[in-house]
Amino acid sequence: MTKKKIFSGIQPSGLITLGNYIGALRQFVEIQNEGDCTFCVVDLHALTVPQDPAALRQNVRNLAAMFIAAGIDPNKSTLIVQSHVKEHAELGWLMQCMAYMGELERMTQFKDKSEGKAAVNASLFTYPALMAADILLYDATHVPVGEDQKQHLEITRDLAQRFNSRFGETFVVPEPMIPKVGGRIMSLDDPSKKMSKSNPNEGSYIALLDEPSKVVKKVKRAVTDSENVIRYDVENKPAISNLLTIYSLVANKSIQELESQYQGVGYGTFKSDVADAVVALLEPLQSRFKELVESDELDRILLSGAEKASDFATKKMITVKERMGLIPRENLK
Repeated sequence: MTKKKIFSGIQPSGLITLGNYIGALRQFVEIQNEGDCTFCVVDLHALTVPQDPAALRQNVRNLAAMFIAAGIDPNKSTLIVQSHVKEHAELGWLMQCMAYMGELERMTQFKDKSEGKAAVNASLFTYPALMAADILLYDATHVPVGEDQKQHLEITRDLAQRFNSRFGETFVVPEPMIPKVGGRIMSLDDPSKKMSKSNPNEGSYIALLDEPSKVVKKVKRAVTDSENVIRYDVENKPAISNLLTIYSLVANKSIQELESQYQGVGYGTFKSDVADAVVALLEPLQSRFKELVESDELDRILLSGAEKASDFATKKMITVKERMGLIPRENLK
């Protein structure tokens, strides 16, 4: 059986929430034993909206450090910063040349992010082409995605198939890896919405760098319902179901086990235990993050990742250019 090649990236856009950890970072740690993994801090994608340069630089380091602190092992996986491998931008342009206006216009994330804005960067419109390049550059066979990212993987698959049809078999057509549990952690103040740092209510999300007292405060203030029964029922008890999901995933206990454990127990005790479980998860992660974030160790990991990824990407781009009729510089004598 052919070993999976897995690629995924996260934007360095500031705070990293518990939802990001459960829905992405935690999944990455688990799948790094399933195949050849490349994980990417996609800083070029962050430029689709205005950025403060100093803040962006720090956010890149923070996210890279958080990848390692969360359990990504640089001896098993390749960790890179997108802009450190120039072929991402180069293949991104070639994918723009393959994409159609109509399919880019249909992307729901562009519609959501551009709505109500007087001016929108062209890169926000074309960034699915760069996202496709990120994936196709490394011959990824599988891409971990949440439900809200499936559309981007579909256009990646379309572009790969279009290129292969026009120029010959060049790109692997990737398959989605969608987590069955925990792919979508909901807001603490409104369980109908995904947990997001963009929510103006800070109490709606738990940030991975929140101090223990802040975590306890946020969980205890999380909305519930009037029934005072701890039961997993997304339709009728979405808030309690969300807390059960969080508790289950951070404490590695089944939801059925938790339902049994808290039978006849009130919400106050339950929420206190949820908070304690989250704090127990975050404390060692935060400690490792602080060791890494401004360290030479992180620099060495990122440099090693960039060199390894560049070796593969350079060879891939020679093939892509030759197929399209370009003359690779490496072919000149």
